[in-house]
Amino acid sequence: MNRWKRVYSLLVMVAMAAGFTGCQNVNVQPWEKGLLADYTMRADRDKLHDAMSEHIYFSREASSGGRGVGASGCGCN
Repeated sequence: MNRWKRVYSLLVMVAMAAGFTGCQNVNVQPWEKGLLADYTMRADRDKLHDAMSEHIYFSREASSGGRGVGASGCGCN
């Protein structure tokens, strides 16, 4: 009986922990949007990194470009 009490207590604690980590509605305030629009948040800020990533993508996929289009590397399009 003592074992089932421990298992039950553990399940209750896990359920409570899962309940306390629920969704949180966080709105970005207008004065915080400037931080998100900063230059360091841009994905294309490092041209060398973009060129190296494109080269790796080209080497793996055997295709050129393909970043903004929905085509494959087989030459079907």
